[in-house]
Amino acid sequence: MKIKLRIKNYGLRMPPNRAASRAEADSSFEIRHSKFAPAFTLVEIAISLAIIGIALVAIIGVLPWGMNAQRDNRERTVINEDATILMEDIRNGARGADDLTNYVYAIAITNAASGGAGYLNPEVSPQMNFPQSVAQNIFPTVNNNWPSTLASGTNIVGLLSTPEYAYGSTNHIYACVRSISGPAVEKPPQDNDIVVGDSFRYEIICENVPVATPDPNSTYGANLTANLHELRLTFLWPILPSGQLPSRPARQTYRALIAGQVATNAVNGLMLYFFQPQSFTNAP
Repeated sequence: MKIKLRIKNYGLRMPPNRAASRAEADSSFEIRHSKFAPAFTLVEIAISLAIIGIALVAIIGVLPWGMNAQRDNRERTVINEDATILMEDIRNGARGADDLTNYVYAIAITNAASGGAGYLNPEVSPQMNFPQSVAQNIFPTVNNNWPSTLASGTNIVGLLSTPEYAYGSTNHIYACVRSISGPAVEKPPQDNDIVVGDSFRYEIICENVPVATPDPNSTYGANLTANLHELRLTFLWPILPSGQLPSRPARQTYRALIAGQVATNAVNGLMLYFFQPQSFTNAP
């Protein structure tokens, strides 16, 4: 097939004085320049821009939903990991839990008899409001008896393990916690107030209740009640920068059965409770 191409208007031609061979003659070609070359019209360009604009609007509309889904998944992942850590710390009776002093920054214990008591670590203002779920009914009185409250993991676990039925009334235990898992930049020894204040925080409702038995008056029922407890940790998140929970917080509850007695220990007038998984007793 012979294709002749001649390039005009650009001054590119085969030299006329060159004796082209048979192969060169067969492969010579010509390009004819025309001012009527095909192209898009303004109407076609306008239609294309309209289609692209509609697609971009749809994509931009989906982006916030995707970002919110990613944030929710990240927060639930952090909650799952922290729940495992806190559940094991409480189950083991505070052994090796001193790292909790970096994350648990407020605890409130409320009941009908005493009204309420709040415990804060030194970096929290005594005027801080607890989340709305606590502040709706009472405003806990802050106990500034530092360092006898949240100075150690033992005290923190001892408060979180408080039985729901003690002191002759029903107790409600709340804790405000900065995420234990998550980005390393938010973790100690980070001392930037802005970074610490913007870190992910949540509230925990702790419930330590004896396991119900069909016949609590029997010897078996009494022994089971004394040696088997249900621990429920309900997580509410996120705590907003104002210190309050949103009107409809995310919620997740974790449960575990813990076999063993619950021992008590008084520290500076503060009653602490600890699970003893290896200790069992026969009820009288």
